[in-house]
Amino acid sequence: MDFKVQGMTCGHCERAVTQAVRRLDPDAAVTVDRVAGRVSVESRTDAQAIRKAIEDEGYPVSH
Repeated sequence: MDFKVQGMTCGHCERAVTQAVRRLDPDAAVTVDRVAGRVSVESRTDAQAIRKAIEDEGYPVSH
């Protein structure tokens, strides 16, 4: 699953997004490209749940 995520500007942002996803699925493979504003996730968790977890950290996810 790929998500377009706004507002990631530093390593802390990357960690926050990664940790938000891994709270849902500790085994998720998460790749963050903050320059492109992309987060790729390999997980069995529902995409909407992942999106909500990222947004709950304060990073808007666009369609």
